[in-house]
Amino acid sequence: MLFRLLATLPAAALAVLLAADPASAQQGPDYTPYREGLFLRYLNAVPGEIDGVPRIGLSLGGRTLRAEIDSGSTGIVVAAEFVPGFEQFPSQGPAKLTYTSSGRVMLGQWVVMPVTLSGREGASVTTAPLPVLVVTEVQCLDTARSCAPTTSPRNIAMVGVGFAREGDRQSQSTPDKNPLLNVAGGEGPRRQGYVLTREGVHVGLTAANTRGVFRYLKLERNADGTDWKPTPACISLNGATPPACGSVLVDTGVSAMFMTVPPGQAAGAQRTLAPGTLAPGTQVAVSVGAGEAAFPLYSFAVGDGSPMAPSAVHLRVSDRAAFVNTSYHLLNGFDVLFDGEGGYVGFRPK
Repeated sequence: MLFRLLATLPAAALAVLLAADPASAQQGPDYTPYREGLFLRYLNAVPGEIDGVPRIGLSLGGRTLRAEIDSGSTGIVVAAEFVPGFEQFPSQGPAKLTYTSSGRVMLGQWVVMPVTLSGREGASVTTAPLPVLVVTEVQCLDTARSCAPTTSPRNIAMVGVGFAREGDRQSQSTPDKNPLLNVAGGEGPRRQGYVLTREGVHVGLTAANTRGVFRYLKLERNADGTDWKPTPACISLNGATPPACGSVLVDTGVSAMFMTVPPGQAAGAQRTLAPGTLAPGTQVAVSVGAGEAAFPLYSFAVGDGSPMAPSAVHLRVSDRAAFVNTSYHLLNGFDVLFDGEGGYVGFRPK
């Protein structure tokens, strides 16, 4: 019944519900000892709704690029044309990163260098030296949606700030390559983490930028201890029970939602003549967390044009664990926190 109720609520009403009912939320960390935080406004920020993949300034090798900030991948990825003489920098060897949403496979070298990230108003942060993927070739998966192979890559500039991405064809994309978790400098203790909003990103977690009604979830560590596990989540289509459970990814790098659910959950929701799509009006409800820590996050109807609804839904029907990639549209309803040191995610309703 809870999923049926949520599916009938508009986005604004649902956000109010979440803010008013923190009973199942976990206790978040105390950020009062930390003051090293800076807000980087997206270069393409507009008042109101986020309506495109956010961009941020990326400076390396003496040149500033207009790069995409992508929470669906981990690591800075740039075409070799932007790093002349990269062979002279220290290297960690051959590099490979696959963007499964598009099917592009980036090949090159992990070159170690400091980088600077900047926002529209000139604020900037500089990292400690970290591996950057300098791309010398692009290959394509057989199932690629948007990809052109080349041995002369151009115009590639991505700042990957996601976590728990190693299992999605990004085995080399470990936290040491995440620029927002490796910020250097400052005069006091720093909590390495960030808050994504629809207009920019807070780099470094402080008492000031974590004010408000955040709903926190404590993540589990990977078995090898190198990273945190993905955010647990459940999905229900048209109020079907029980929901399909797995994980959720808040991905600022895409406008469309990517969803995997089992056949029983997709029954009656998938278009018969267009496999891989959901029928207009299909109610989608997403909850996050597991067990007593779980709480409903948001819902929408396919094609309803609401601010948090994705531009499209790519559906995969499989008995594998359920998965949902929200797209950047979720930031129209929530600020999203990631604490890379403590292993917390948080959702703050607008």
